[in-house]
Amino acid sequence: MNLSGAKRWLLLGLILAFGASYFSGLINSYDRGVWIDCGINIILAVSLNLILGHTGQFSLGHAGFMSVGGYTAAKISLVFSPGVPEPMRPLLLLSALLSGGLLAAAAGLLVGVPSLRLKGDYLAIVTLGFAEIIRVILQNTEAVGGASGLSGIPKFTTLGWSFGFAIITIYVVSSLVNSTYGRGFLAVSDDEVAAGSMGINPVRYKVTAFVIGAFFAGIAGGLYAHHKQTLVPTGFDWLKSIDIVVMVILGGMGRTPGVIVAAIVLTWLPEHLRVFADYRMIIYALMIIALMILRPQGLFSFPFKKKGAVVKS
Repeated sequence: MNLSGAKRWLLLGLILAFGASYFSGLINSYDRGVWIDCGINIILAVSLNLILGHTGQFSLGHAGFMSVGGYTAAKISLVFSPGVPEPMRPLLLLSALLSGGLLAAAAGLLVGVPSLRLKGDYLAIVTLGFAEIIRVILQNTEAVGGASGLSGIPKFTTLGWSFGFAIITIYVVSSLVNSTYGRGFLAVSDDEVAAGSMGINPVRYKVTAFVIGAFFAGIAGGLYAHHKQTLVPTGFDWLKSIDIVVMVILGGMGRTPGVIVAAIVLTWLPEHLRVFADYRMIIYALMIIALMILRPQGLFSFPFKKKGAVVKS
């Protein structure tokens, strides 16, 4: 897809997102809340897919970046929203989200520069440790509520904000990966040594992917904060990072459409399993295990033809 075509799809997607938000009153509040969660999870999954799927770096720290963005955006809204008139509140939300995203990106740079010379399991352990450090710091910082967390956060997130930023995330990541510069991410994922021999700096590409992924994770955290209205440090533990990783793997690493579908499916699936009460999460886990056994390459990864050759996912 060329750049002008991508921009047209971006504009159409934003119009549809805010159009859906305008008519969201026709949906009951429960379903509307789950759809907002879907938009937030799409942002998280697509941004992690840049790191894990396109660049080949196994990161378990996405929940840490999400928490940085969420707490930053929530604190800004709590401080400034009482004095902001109603028409200016969307601007306040946008400022809070961007501030949270930028601080999360700074955190991504902070952890990325020293740790991204590592690979595989070592990188996963370092990023997991970073996310836990963030959680413990938040849990022991009274300025952000300590272990009790933050409450009373204004409910600014709507269906339009959630899916609007999801569409922007998809556009940015897809445009980046499909650009001339973005081919470096794929080269690093395929073979770092070969990429380095061709003049590509693997560390620079990995840090870039990490910073961009962390930025959008911070945006997702801010939307989450203004949707749930309460933040607690335990909501950003290592299990949250695992949930996001599962979305990427289930959708097919490096496959943006598949990751989007997987994020929606894995958001709605636990809700539909509530009829099984206490056995809900057991059934959910068994279904994930079965899917991973039957489709280890992801549900939406299929062979495709290119210039007469068959390329396997």
